[in-house]
Amino acid sequence: MADRRRLVAEARATIARGSKSFRTASRLFDRETRERAWLLYAWCRACDDLADGQTLGHDARAGVDGAAAIALMRARTAAVLAGEEVGDMPFDALGLVARECSIPHAFIQDHLQGFALDAEGWRPRTEHDLLTYCYHVAGAVGCMMAVLMGVDANDTDTLDRASDLGIAFQLANIARDVGADHAAGRCYLPVSWLDEHGLCEDGLMEPASRAELAILAARLDALAAVYEDSARVGARRLPFRSRWAVLSAAGIYGAIAREVARRGPAAWDERVRIGKPDKLRHMIAAWREAGRPAAAAVVARTGLWTRRVRADPVLPPSASADEHPPKRPTAPSISPDAAHGGSRS
Repeated sequence: MADRRRLVAEARATIARGSKSFRTASRLFDRETRERAWLLYAWCRACDDLADGQTLGHDARAGVDGAAAIALMRARTAAVLAGEEVGDMPFDALGLVARECSIPHAFIQDHLQGFALDAEGWRPRTEHDLLTYCYHVAGAVGCMMAVLMGVDANDTDTLDRASDLGIAFQLANIARDVGADHAAGRCYLPVSWLDEHGLCEDGLMEPASRAELAILAARLDALAAVYEDSARVGARRLPFRSRWAVLSAAGIYGAIAREVARRGPAAWDERVRIGKPDKLRHMIAAWREAGRPAAAAVVARTGLWTRRVRADPVLPPSASADEHPPKRPTAPSISPDAAHGGSRS
Protein backbone atom coordinates (compact mmCIF):
# COMPACT_ATOMS: atom_id res chain seq x y z
CA MET A 1 0.00 0.00 0.00
CA ALA A 2 1.05 3.62 -0.53
CA ASP A 3 3.24 5.07 2.21
CA ARG A 4 0.98 7.06 4.55
CA ARG A 5 3.69 9.45 5.67
CA ARG A 6 4.52 10.38 2.09
CA LEU A 7 0.87 10.91 1.17
CA VAL A 8 0.28 13.10 4.21
CA ALA A 9 3.38 15.19 3.45
CA GLU A 10 2.34 15.74 -0.15
CA ALA A 11 -1.25 16.51 0.85
CA ARG A 12 0.02 19.04 3.39
CA ALA A 13 2.05 20.76 0.68
CA THR A 14 -1.05 20.86 -1.52
CA ILE A 15 -3.22 22.60 1.04
CA ALA A 16 -0.42 25.04 1.87
CA ARG A 17 -0.52 26.24 -1.74
CA GLY A 18 -4.20 25.72 -2.47
CA SER A 19 -6.26 27.14 0.39
CA LYS A 20 -5.11 29.60 3.05
CA SER A 21 -8.47 29.63 4.86
CA PHE A 22 -8.83 25.85 5.03
CA ARG A 23 -5.17 25.46 5.99
CA THR A 24 -5.65 27.93 8.84
CA ALA A 25 -8.69 26.12 10.20
CA SER A 26 -7.08 22.68 9.81
CA ARG A 27 -4.29 23.64 12.21
CA LEU A 28 -6.81 23.58 15.03
CA PHE A 29 -7.63 19.88 14.63
CA ASP A 30 -5.87 17.18 16.57
CA ARG A 31 -3.03 15.64 14.56
CA GLU A 32 -4.92 12.60 13.27
CA THR A 33 -7.96 14.59 12.11
CA ARG A 34 -5.73 17.28 10.63
CA GLU A 35 -3.82 14.78 8.51
CA ARG A 36 -7.01 13.15 7.33
CA ALA A 37 -8.44 16.54 6.41
CA TRP A 38 -5.34 17.22 4.30
CA LEU A 39 -5.72 13.88 2.53
CA LEU A 40 -9.35 14.59 1.70
CA TYR A 41 -8.58 18.14 0.60
CA ALA A 42 -5.91 16.90 -1.82
CA TRP A 43 -8.49 14.78 -3.65
CA CYS A 44 -11.10 17.56 -3.73
CA ARG A 45 -8.49 20.01 -5.06
CA ALA A 46 -7.30 17.56 -7.72
CA CYS A 47 -10.83 16.95 -8.99
CA ASP A 48 -11.53 20.68 -9.09
CA ASP A 49 -8.32 21.28 -11.04
CA LEU A 50 -9.09 18.49 -13.49
CA ALA A 51 -12.58 19.85 -14.10
CA ASP A 52 -11.38 23.43 -14.70
CA GLY A 53 -7.99 22.75 -16.28
CA GLN A 54 -6.25 24.52 -13.40
CA THR A 55 -3.29 24.02 -11.11
CA LEU A 56 -4.21 24.46 -7.44
CA GLY A 57 -7.13 26.65 -8.46
CA HIS A 58 -5.10 28.96 -10.73
CA ASP A 59 -4.08 29.39 -14.38
CA ALA A 60 -7.17 27.84 -15.95
CA ARG A 61 -6.62 26.47 -19.45
CA ALA A 62 -9.13 27.03 -22.22
CA GLY A 63 -10.64 24.17 -24.17
CA VAL A 64 -10.70 21.58 -21.38
CA ASP A 65 -12.54 18.40 -22.37
CA GLY A 66 -14.95 18.30 -19.45
CA ALA A 67 -16.37 14.88 -20.25
CA ALA A 68 -12.90 13.35 -20.38
CA ALA A 69 -11.92 15.03 -17.11
CA ILE A 70 -15.01 13.71 -15.34
CA ALA A 71 -14.44 10.22 -16.72
CA LEU A 72 -10.84 10.28 -15.50
CA MET A 73 -11.67 11.39 -11.98
CA ARG A 74 -14.51 8.86 -11.75
CA ALA A 75 -12.29 6.04 -12.94
CA ARG A 76 -9.43 6.86 -10.57
CA THR A 77 -11.80 7.41 -7.67
CA ALA A 78 -13.54 4.10 -8.30
CA ALA A 79 -10.18 2.33 -8.44
CA VAL A 80 -8.91 3.64 -5.11
CA LEU A 81 -12.23 2.96 -3.41
CA ALA A 82 -11.93 -0.62 -4.64
CA GLY A 83 -8.57 -0.86 -2.83
CA GLU A 84 -6.25 -0.24 -5.77
CA GLU A 85 -3.38 2.25 -6.04
CA VAL A 86 -3.30 4.48 -9.11
CA GLY A 87 0.04 6.23 -8.53
CA ASP A 88 -1.64 9.64 -8.39
CA MET A 89 -1.21 11.16 -4.92
CA PRO A 90 -4.60 12.89 -4.48
CA PHE A 91 -6.54 9.79 -5.49
CA ASP A 92 -4.40 7.43 -3.44
CA ALA A 93 -4.87 9.89 -0.55
CA LEU A 94 -8.64 9.54 -0.91
CA GLY A 95 -8.37 5.76 -0.92
CA LEU A 96 -6.35 5.88 2.29
CA VAL A 97 -8.62 8.23 4.21
CA ALA A 98 -11.77 6.51 2.95
CA ARG A 99 -10.47 3.21 4.34
CA GLU A 100 -9.33 4.70 7.63
CA CYS A 101 -12.62 6.48 8.32
CA SER A 102 -15.14 4.33 6.40
CA ILE A 103 -16.37 7.35 4.46
CA PRO A 104 -19.70 6.47 2.82
CA HIS A 105 -19.14 6.28 -0.92
CA ALA A 106 -22.45 8.08 -1.47
CA PHE A 107 -20.86 11.33 -0.28
CA ILE A 108 -17.97 10.84 -2.70
CA GLN A 109 -20.42 10.21 -5.53
CA ASP A 110 -22.37 13.31 -4.64
CA HIS A 111 -19.26 15.48 -4.72
CA LEU A 112 -18.20 14.14 -8.11
CA GLN A 113 -21.64 15.04 -9.43
CA GLY A 114 -20.93 18.68 -8.68
CA PHE A 115 -17.96 18.61 -11.05
CA ALA A 116 -20.12 16.92 -13.67
CA LEU A 117 -22.70 19.70 -13.42
CA ASP A 118 -20.02 22.33 -13.99
CA ALA A 119 -18.50 20.38 -16.87
CA GLU A 120 -21.89 20.40 -18.60
CA GLY A 121 -22.34 24.16 -18.21
CA TRP A 122 -25.39 23.63 -16.01
CA ARG A 123 -27.22 26.63 -14.50
CA PRO A 124 -29.55 26.79 -11.47
CA ARG A 125 -33.05 27.88 -12.33
CA THR A 126 -34.48 28.08 -8.80
CA GLU A 127 -33.22 28.58 -5.26
CA HIS A 128 -33.71 24.85 -4.72
CA ASP A 129 -31.40 24.18 -7.65
CA LEU A 130 -28.83 26.56 -6.18
CA LEU A 131 -28.88 24.80 -2.81
CA THR A 132 -28.70 21.40 -4.49
CA TYR A 133 -25.61 22.50 -6.39
CA CYS A 134 -24.07 23.89 -3.20
CA TYR A 135 -24.61 20.50 -1.56
CA HIS A 136 -22.84 18.67 -4.37
CA VAL A 137 -19.79 20.92 -4.49
CA ALA A 138 -19.45 21.68 -0.76
CA GLY A 139 -22.15 20.14 1.44
CA ALA A 140 -21.06 16.62 0.57
CA VAL A 141 -17.52 17.59 1.60
CA GLY A 142 -18.96 18.79 4.90
CA CYS A 143 -20.49 15.35 5.41
CA MET A 144 -17.16 13.65 4.66
CA MET A 145 -15.35 15.98 7.03
CA ALA A 146 -17.86 15.18 9.76
CA VAL A 147 -17.11 11.48 9.36
CA LEU A 148 -13.38 12.28 9.63
CA MET A 149 -14.14 14.04 12.90
CA GLY A 150 -15.83 10.97 14.30
CA VAL A 151 -19.51 11.55 13.48
CA ASP A 152 -21.35 8.25 13.02
CA ALA A 153 -22.42 7.72 9.40
CA ASN A 154 -25.93 6.97 10.69
CA ASP A 155 -26.22 10.24 12.63
CA THR A 156 -28.47 11.87 10.05
CA ASP A 157 -29.13 15.14 11.84
CA THR A 158 -25.47 15.92 12.54
CA LEU A 159 -24.52 15.04 8.96
CA ASP A 160 -27.29 17.28 7.66
CA ARG A 161 -25.85 20.12 9.72
CA ALA A 162 -22.38 19.37 8.38
CA SER A 163 -23.90 19.63 4.91
CA ASP A 164 -25.44 22.95 5.97
CA LEU A 165 -22.00 24.34 6.77
CA GLY A 166 -20.68 23.37 3.34
CA ILE A 167 -23.72 24.98 1.74
CA ALA A 168 -23.09 28.17 3.72
CA PHE A 169 -19.46 28.20 2.59
CA GLN A 170 -20.42 27.78 -1.04
CA LEU A 171 -23.06 30.53 -0.90
CA ALA A 172 -20.33 32.85 0.41
CA ASN A 173 -18.01 31.78 -2.40
CA ILE A 174 -20.70 32.38 -5.01
CA ALA A 175 -21.40 35.87 -3.66
CA ARG A 176 -17.70 36.76 -3.64
CA ASP A 177 -16.95 35.30 -7.08
CA VAL A 178 -19.83 36.62 -9.18
CA GLY A 179 -17.43 38.71 -11.24
CA ALA A 180 -14.79 36.01 -11.67
CA ASP A 181 -17.44 33.45 -12.58
CA HIS A 182 -18.96 35.83 -15.11
CA ALA A 183 -15.56 36.30 -16.74
CA ALA A 184 -15.26 32.52 -16.99
CA GLY A 185 -18.69 32.22 -18.61
CA ARG A 186 -20.48 30.90 -15.52
CA CYS A 187 -23.33 32.12 -13.35
CA TYR A 188 -24.63 30.44 -10.20
CA LEU A 189 -27.35 32.96 -9.42
CA PRO A 190 -30.73 31.29 -10.09
CA VAL A 191 -32.51 32.33 -13.26
CA SER A 192 -35.61 33.06 -11.17
CA TRP A 193 -33.63 35.55 -9.05
CA LEU A 194 -32.26 37.28 -12.12
CA ASP A 195 -35.74 37.52 -13.62
CA GLU A 196 -37.14 39.05 -10.42
CA HIS A 197 -34.60 41.87 -10.65
CA GLY A 198 -34.64 42.37 -14.40
CA LEU A 199 -31.11 41.09 -14.84
CA CYS A 200 -29.67 38.99 -17.63
CA GLU A 201 -26.57 36.84 -17.35
CA ASP A 202 -24.73 38.51 -20.23
CA GLY A 203 -24.99 42.00 -18.73
CA LEU A 204 -24.60 40.99 -15.12
CA MET A 205 -21.45 43.02 -14.44
CA GLU A 206 -22.49 46.16 -16.29
CA PRO A 207 -22.56 49.32 -14.11
CA ALA A 208 -26.32 49.61 -14.60
CA SER A 209 -26.80 46.14 -13.09
CA ARG A 210 -24.67 46.61 -9.99
CA ALA A 211 -27.37 47.95 -7.64
CA GLU A 212 -29.69 45.01 -8.29
CA LEU A 213 -26.78 42.59 -8.20
CA ALA A 214 -25.86 43.91 -4.75
CA ILE A 215 -29.38 43.05 -3.57
CA LEU A 216 -28.82 39.46 -4.72
CA ALA A 217 -25.48 39.35 -2.91
CA ALA A 218 -27.24 40.41 0.28
CA ARG A 219 -29.78 37.66 -0.36
CA LEU A 220 -26.97 35.11 -0.64
CA ASP A 221 -25.48 36.42 2.60
CA ALA A 222 -28.81 36.07 4.44
CA LEU A 223 -29.28 32.55 3.08
CA ALA A 224 -25.75 31.56 4.07
CA ALA A 225 -26.37 32.84 7.61
CA VAL A 226 -29.38 30.55 8.03
CA TYR A 227 -27.37 27.47 7.06
CA GLU A 228 -24.41 28.60 9.17
CA ASP A 229 -26.66 28.87 12.22
CA SER A 230 -27.86 25.31 11.69
CA ALA A 231 -24.28 24.09 11.29
CA ARG A 232 -23.25 25.66 14.58
CA VAL A 233 -25.76 23.41 16.33
CA GLY A 234 -24.09 20.35 14.83
CA ALA A 235 -20.63 21.66 15.74
CA ARG A 236 -21.55 21.46 19.44
CA ARG A 237 -21.55 17.68 19.13
CA LEU A 238 -17.94 17.44 18.01
CA PRO A 239 -14.80 16.97 20.14
CA PHE A 240 -13.39 20.28 21.35
CA ARG A 241 -10.54 20.61 18.82
CA SER A 242 -12.83 19.78 15.90
CA ARG A 243 -15.53 22.06 17.27
CA TRP A 244 -13.02 24.90 17.47
CA ALA A 245 -11.82 24.32 13.90
CA VAL A 246 -15.33 24.14 12.46
CA LEU A 247 -16.52 27.25 14.28
CA SER A 248 -13.41 29.13 13.15
CA ALA A 249 -14.07 28.20 9.52
CA ALA A 250 -17.72 29.19 9.93
CA GLY A 251 -16.70 32.59 11.21
CA ILE A 252 -14.17 33.19 8.45
CA TYR A 253 -16.46 32.18 5.60
CA GLY A 254 -19.39 33.99 7.17
CA ALA A 255 -17.25 37.12 7.23
CA ILE A 256 -16.68 36.78 3.49
CA ALA A 257 -20.41 36.75 2.77
CA ARG A 258 -21.05 39.66 5.13
CA GLU A 259 -18.26 41.74 3.61
CA VAL A 260 -19.59 41.18 0.09
CA ALA A 261 -23.02 42.33 1.24
CA ARG A 262 -21.53 45.34 3.06
CA ARG A 263 -19.65 46.58 -0.01
CA GLY A 264 -22.83 46.70 -2.06
CA PRO A 265 -22.33 47.54 -5.77
CA ALA A 266 -18.54 47.81 -5.24
CA ALA A 267 -18.26 44.21 -3.97
CA TRP A 268 -16.63 42.93 -7.16
CA ASP A 269 -14.21 45.77 -7.82
CA GLU A 270 -11.61 43.62 -6.08
CA ARG A 271 -11.72 40.17 -4.52
CA VAL A 272 -12.96 40.11 -0.94
CA ARG A 273 -10.32 38.70 1.37
CA ILE A 274 -10.22 38.10 5.11
CA GLY A 275 -6.83 39.16 6.44
CA LYS A 276 -4.76 37.40 9.09
CA PRO A 277 -5.81 39.71 11.96
CA ASP A 278 -9.48 39.10 11.21
CA LYS A 279 -8.91 35.35 10.88
CA LEU A 280 -7.23 35.38 14.28
CA ARG A 281 -10.15 37.30 15.73
CA HIS A 282 -12.57 34.68 14.40
CA MET A 283 -10.42 31.88 15.77
CA ILE A 284 -10.40 33.47 19.25
CA ALA A 285 -14.18 33.93 19.13
CA ALA A 286 -14.58 30.32 18.02
CA TRP A 287 -12.36 29.11 20.88
CA ARG A 288 -14.62 30.90 23.34
CA GLU A 289 -17.76 29.52 21.73
CA ALA A 290 -16.30 26.01 21.60
CA GLY A 291 -15.64 26.11 25.33
CA ARG A 292 -19.21 26.93 26.29
CA PRO A 293 -21.49 24.11 27.49
CA ALA A 294 -23.54 22.58 24.67
CA ALA A 295 -27.18 23.62 24.64
CA ALA A 296 -29.54 20.83 25.61
CA ALA A 297 -32.25 21.73 23.11
CA VAL A 298 -31.91 20.77 19.46
CA VAL A 299 -32.84 23.56 17.07
CA ALA A 300 -34.96 22.12 14.27
CA ARG A 301 -33.87 22.46 10.64
CA THR A 302 -37.42 23.23 9.54
CA GLY A 303 -37.57 24.64 6.03
CA LEU A 304 -33.94 24.01 5.13
CA TRP A 305 -32.86 22.12 2.02
CA THR A 306 -32.09 18.54 3.03
CA ARG A 307 -30.12 15.85 1.25
CA ARG A 308 -31.82 12.53 0.64
CA VAL A 309 -30.33 9.72 2.69
CA ARG A 310 -29.79 6.80 0.34
CA ALA A 311 -28.02 3.50 -0.09
CA ASP A 312 -24.28 3.49 -0.64
CA PRO A 313 -23.66 1.70 -3.96
CA VAL A 314 -20.22 1.02 -5.37
CA LEU A 315 -18.93 3.96 -7.39
CA PRO A 316 -18.61 3.03 -11.08
CA PRO A 317 -15.71 4.25 -13.21
CA SER A 318 -17.93 6.35 -15.44
CA ALA A 319 -21.49 7.48 -15.94
CA SER A 320 -23.54 7.63 -19.11
CA ALA A 321 -24.69 10.95 -20.51
CA ASP A 322 -28.35 10.32 -19.68
CA GLU A 323 -27.51 10.24 -15.96
CA HIS A 324 -26.91 13.99 -15.86
CA PRO A 325 -29.25 17.02 -16.09
CA PRO A 326 -29.69 18.72 -19.49
CA LYS A 327 -27.13 21.27 -20.65
CA ARG A 328 -27.17 25.03 -20.39
CA PRO A 329 -29.67 26.24 -23.02
CA THR A 330 -32.78 25.04 -21.17
CA ALA A 331 -31.54 26.15 -17.71
CA PRO A 332 -33.53 23.27 -16.17
CA SER A 333 -34.43 22.64 -12.58
CA ILE A 334 -32.72 19.53 -11.21
CA SER A 335 -35.12 16.64 -10.99
CA PRO A 336 -35.57 15.08 -7.53
CA ASP A 337 -33.55 12.01 -8.51
CA ALA A 338 -30.70 14.00 -10.02
CA ALA A 339 -30.72 16.35 -7.07
CA HIS A 340 -30.42 13.68 -4.44
CA GLY A 341 -28.63 10.78 -5.93
CA GLY A 342 -31.22 8.76 -7.85
CA SER A 343 -29.68 7.02 -10.85
CA ARG A 344 -26.96 9.51 -11.66
CA SER A 345 -23.88 7.50 -10.82
